Amino acid sequence: MKYRELGNTGLSVSEVSFGTWAIGGDWGSSKDEDGLRGLEAAMEQGVNFFDTADVYGGGHAEELLAKATRGKQDEIHIATKFCRAGDIHDPENYSTRRISEYCEQSLRRLEREAIDLYQIHCPPIEILRDGSVFAALDQLKAEGKIRHYGVSVETIEEGLLCLEYPGVAALQVIFNLFRQQPAQVLLPQAAAKGAGILVRLPLASGLLTGKFTASSTFQENDHRRFNANGEQFNVGETFAGLPFGKGVELAQKLDWIAEGRGNMARASMRWILDHPAVSCVIPGFKNEAQVNDNLATLDVPSFSPGDMERLAAFYQSEVVPHIRGEV
Repeated sequence: MKYRELGNTGLSVSEVSFGTWAIGGDWGSSKDEDGLRGLEAAMEQGVNFFDTADVYGGGHAEELLAKATRGKQDEIHIATKFCRAGDIHDPENYSTRRISEYCEQSLRRLEREAIDLYQIHCPPIEILRDGSVFAALDQLKAEGKIRHYGVSVETIEEGLLCLEYPGVAALQVIFNLFRQQPAQVLLPQAAAKGAGILVRLPLASGLLTGKFTASSTFQENDHRRFNANGEQFNVGETFAGLPFGKGVELAQKLDWIAEGRGNMARASMRWILDHPAVSCVIPGFKNEAQVNDNLATLDVPSFSPGDMERLAAFYQSEVVPHIRGEV
């Protein structure tokens, strides 16, 4: 395993870490025993950081993490998120009282005394502009309930705004071959401020595995079905904001990246890790096989400068015109 510093937090995290949205039960059917075995396999291979949220499976993902990491609280770092269990537009949802309640509930489910990284879960930009939420997080940090805090953001504007607050230790962003914009300004600014970068949706909801066809379908409880066009939350969270059919077409044009790198998924995450401002990539998984495949990313070669230029040009000319929602 290879490790990188999570900004200025003092935490060293595995380059390939994992998100737990899928094992929480929001990506179609999943079995707890498969998820737990996947978590175990990841830790056996040196993964020491997992990202979750209080709304993943209604808290079930946090409970699975507690079970898998029992007795390893000092070795395994956990980031969780809050706010989306309530009305994200209501300022009261971000009050000291409410945030403390969210935190206590997550601590109970995680069976921990403190949360390593506590993140605001994609709040509206007006909440970030107001800034009161950060004072509440400073208080939780002073009480010892959280060690560091950060923000999971939807847009570059939100990310840059968060970096103006000195307590923000990390940003969680959508960054992949279909969402390259953060590389231009946000990543360099985060590095300059000493903020860590967690990359979610590195495979654009699976598009960048190259396994889908235009006729692929998803289960009713899979966000790739119920949020395909932004029906339930930000459209960028599903297929990087691309219409599914167009995403499949664009992924087929990128199949060359897999040459010498095993498969498209590994190549796609290698591209992300080739950006030094990235602290870690947090792909999802449902089972041990997916964990092992994602960890094989660490063994594939980096992209050449020429390849990086080719991929940047492809993004601007072929992808950008089709992205929906703010970037």
